[in-house]
Amino acid sequence: MNENKKRVALQTLGCRLNFSETAFLAQSFEKKGYSVVQFGDEAELTFLNTCTVTDDADSTCRNLIRKAKKISPQGKLIVTGCYAQMDADRLQQMPEIDLLLGTSEKFKVLDYVDELEKSEKLHVKIDQTDEFWGAFTTDSYSQTRAFLKIQDGCNYICSFCVIPFARGRSRTIRVEQAVQNAREIIDQGFKEIVLTGVNIGEYESSSGESLSQLIRSIGELKGLERLRLSSVEANTITKELLRTLKSLPVFCDHFHVPLQSASNEILKKMRRKYTREEYEGKLNLILKYFPHAAIGADVIAGFPGETEEQYQETYDFLKNSPVTHFHVFPYSQRKKTTAANLGNQIEKKVKKARVKKLIALGNENYARYAEKEKDREHEVLFEKQLKDASWLGYTRNYIRFRYTGEAELSGTTLKNSIKKIRPRAFSSEAYIN
Repeated sequence: MNENKKRVALQTLGCRLNFSETAFLAQSFEKKGYSVVQFGDEAELTFLNTCTVTDDADSTCRNLIRKAKKISPQGKLIVTGCYAQMDADRLQQMPEIDLLLGTSEKFKVLDYVDELEKSEKLHVKIDQTDEFWGAFTTDSYSQTRAFLKIQDGCNYICSFCVIPFARGRSRTIRVEQAVQNAREIIDQGFKEIVLTGVNIGEYESSSGESLSQLIRSIGELKGLERLRLSSVEANTITKELLRTLKSLPVFCDHFHVPLQSASNEILKKMRRKYTREEYEGKLNLILKYFPHAAIGADVIAGFPGETEEQYQETYDFLKNSPVTHFHVFPYSQRKKTTAANLGNQIEKKVKKARVKKLIALGNENYARYAEKEKDREHEVLFEKQLKDASWLGYTRNYIRFRYTGEAELSGTTLKNSIKKIRPRAFSSEAYIN
């Protein structure tokens, strides 16, 4: 590393979309002449991309801000992302922060850096535009799997969700640009691309271009070994989409379909766009095309007014469903959302107990799914070596796989069969040997 270069440390909280954006900005800093260092190393600039999905996420962000300043007391601290967008007033009271940027302004960070380094005052740039800012994983975040952002924002107004306020209306990348970005990712040596966004199923309604065409154009690129989709809302899953995915040999049979609740009464209060029965129908449709698919789901426990019976509906539905990966959250009051003003807010200890029980169920579902997959040969793409010298990789249907061997396996694809299931306590993943 050039000792004369200024250093920037970047840290990300939250969703895959945040990670793709931070990775893209890391490349921008490198082009500006900075050396990208690990968060935890002293740096002239520290860049924090925040999340505000729950109260716990907010608290984690504030703790990270204080930690960052202790690591680099003489450096400048830039805080951006959804939490910065939604709670700028509170963050302006934190003396550690030198520059506060909203979700759109983060992409203009380099426009402010020179001014920032000459000033001792806090700079605040919180705005929201309809402009689409693309992002994709780069060499700065070297890994086997890359994330390509094809959509941002959301036109849905779910009663619990702050994302439309934090990220604005739905907007998209053009198909031609997405293909160009994917080509660049492949040329950098990545084997797998994950198409990501806030609500990628609404791509066509926001862009006027076909999501299926975008997927097909990327899936047919030479050199790509794997293609995945990030979260896709149930109401946007169509036969046309599934037929397109099925026609692509590189597509991985792994889906993430947010559920939130299996109580129709709660779904209505949440302003979700499906019933429990419609959601179940979409799961069955996925399995018709991809019988070995892994399916993840977001679940909220303790939505205002959720009775024990309504919670049990969700539990029982998931227990008997093909959902394999649980992402469970306690309901958290978010400013500007209608659910924050609903009566009968659930006690924190009740939400915690419900979350814990659902996570344990997620372990059971995942282990049962992995057990069923033991008799099949799996193609595993290895990503990194762990501290115990074993190698970590994932099957095409997103089973976490560990392999002990002396050979260098990073970025290597091998065919293996699952020998042993080792679940971890209160996790939706399991180690597979």
